[in-house]
Amino acid sequence: MRLILIRHGDPDYEKDSLTEKGRREATLLARRAADWAVDDVYTSPLGRAAETAAPCAAAWGKTPAVLDWAQEFYYLIDDGAGGKRIPWDFFPSEWTGEDKNFCEAQWLNAPRMRPVRKKYAEVTGSLDALLQTYGYVREGRAYRVLRHSDKTAVLFCHFGVSMVMLSHLLNISAQTLVHGFYLAPTSVTVLNTEERRGDEAYFRSERVGDCAHLIAGGEPISTSGYFAPLFQEKKNV
Repeated sequence: MRLILIRHGDPDYEKDSLTEKGRREATLLARRAADWAVDDVYTSPLGRAAETAAPCAAAWGKTPAVLDWAQEFYYLIDDGAGGKRIPWDFFPSEWTGEDKNFCEAQWLNAPRMRPVRKKYAEVTGSLDALLQTYGYVREGRAYRVLRHSDKTAVLFCHFGVSMVMLSHLLNISAQTLVHGFYLAPTSVTVLNTEERRGDEAYFRSERVGDCAHLIAGGEPISTSGYFAPLFQEKKNV
């Protein structure tokens, strides 16, 4: 099966909606995706994700199903200075010194990350329940194929929760992913199951954070959630 994760467009977080730029991004995304063969569409319940999904869903003739667990992974944890911050908003000196943060099986046991364990389990458990409806059952670090599926499912969601899902599917520390990768607004991340032997399956990422529609449309890539100058690639003419 194919799973496509799409981050919402450039956000107005205060209003939980898209900015004018975000709406332009969503329009360009729908233009790009109009001829995709999509079977199922899902969206986070948050407004900025639903608003991003609407143009694509209309082009596909689909009504998105709302997944409550796909809303942003906004879990505040102790920052060590008397405050609270989201897990992917730490400075390098605040997390790189802990070896557990780099280990797939240990990062949730790092002292600051322990409060995240319950929320992480809720999201990944819900993801596995969804995948099981397509015939894929989690066993250890891979999936057993009860029945092969050629379906494509698209999920419009958020940066943090996308990284949690990638962490689970690819068996990589989420703390490493959220600090090492950026998913721009309306970026496209594609995963496919490789099923090369018997009933064994593993999700493999075909592309991560693809913004081809923005480049083609001459729309700058948003820096929302990024703390450095972005490489703004221009369309070749």
